[in-house]
Amino acid sequence: MDAMVKEEVSGPVGLREMTAVFAKIGVLSFGGPAGQIGLMHRILVDEKRWISEERFLHALNYCMLLPGPEAQQLATYIGWLMHGTRGGIIAGLLFVIPGLAVIIGLSTAYSLYQDTTWLTGLFYGLKAAVLAIVVEAVIRLGRKTLKSRFLVAIAALAFISLFFFSLPFPLVVLLAGIAGFVSVRPGGSRPTGAAAPIDLPKRPPALKAVATLVFWVAVWQLPLLALWLVSGTEALSAMFTFFSKMALVTFGGAYAVLAYVAQVAVQDYGWLRPGEMLDGLALAETTPGPLVLVLSFVGFLVGFREAAGLGAVTGGVIGALLVAWATFVPSFIWIFAGAPFIERLRGNATFSAALSAITAAVVGVILNLAIWFGMHVLFREVGEIPLWPAAGLHVSWPVWTSLDLAAFLLFLLSAVLLFRIRVGMVPVLAICALAGLALKLPALL
Repeated sequence: MDAMVKEEVSGPVGLREMTAVFAKIGVLSFGGPAGQIGLMHRILVDEKRWISEERFLHALNYCMLLPGPEAQQLATYIGWLMHGTRGGIIAGLLFVIPGLAVIIGLSTAYSLYQDTTWLTGLFYGLKAAVLAIVVEAVIRLGRKTLKSRFLVAIAALAFISLFFFSLPFPLVVLLAGIAGFVSVRPGGSRPTGAAAPIDLPKRPPALKAVATLVFWVAVWQLPLLALWLVSGTEALSAMFTFFSKMALVTFGGAYAVLAYVAQVAVQDYGWLRPGEMLDGLALAETTPGPLVLVLSFVGFLVGFREAAGLGAVTGGVIGALLVAWATFVPSFIWIFAGAPFIERLRGNATFSAALSAITAAVVGVILNLAIWFGMHVLFREVGEIPLWPAAGLHVSWPVWTSLDLAAFLLFLLSAVLLFRIRVGMVPVLAICALAGLALKLPALL
């Protein structure tokens, strides 16, 4: 199966070259899922041309339906397409490791010194540049995927459902898939833009699929066995069990579960003090990688305070790694056990239409994420306007007088460099990061 999949990816790519590129993606993956998906699309589809638009979107559609960080799952899927299980492990790990290393370092500084204000200047300009990359991704994906009025309508409805009603985006893309599926049933017309039938890879053996699932579930829970064998780690065992359960229900991204995690961590377990989750969120927003890395901040504090006999910092590092393991290993389970079956859907006309509709919904999802990210980058205050409280209809809206003029100008500079002058992404990020540091550092000293 792995060999047949790799043949359908354009051009042979060496494992070393793939590793270097995904290491670069891991270091530059700021801006939440919208920025991370846009970054991978720009590098892997547009610049390197390692994977086709259709293959990229097909993988993205599947990842959008899964619990957990969809951008990391997408990286794992693409790595698996290119170099099988080994490629998936490398791509998935490299997407997480840079951000995890940064969050552990920041958590150490936070626990020892309780001061993170210096981060503001370092990442101020970087966020403005990422916003421009996100906008470019929305425009590029929209042009390539919204090829009919039906698909435009799906994208618009997806955006409205998320922006105004705050529906979980897995539900939104699932409903879009059903709409696409129904559209090609008797009496319906196939939406323009659905992928044409292709040669199918072989059906993966059921026994191999079950063995893959069992193996990765065992790998996922292996740390729990080690913790049971070591005395004084009861708090770490309870934490690992809790976050293993959370990994199965984290639909809708990090913000969908942060309130619940904060409540349990503060009130039920006493792991955190009130307000510390917000500090952790601020740290996670300034690091590359999935925003759900904020959970490793919680793990660090638990290990720092509760792991008797390990030493505060050592216990904190172990706690952060345990939470990362519980949170991110399930992504490998979903991809390695499910992707071989998902690949077969590419050759089915009905499912191709359904996935084409999901692709349109994903454009609406990314547009919603881009607007949310943009409001929080360009404005110091973002409120909420109730439109119809009884129906749950509300909209996030910036306080216009809180416009951050410097951030807006950095965003415009990034957009000009990317769209007009066609400067590379890395130079744009570097220019804006240095500009932001120059603007903010004097006020922080």
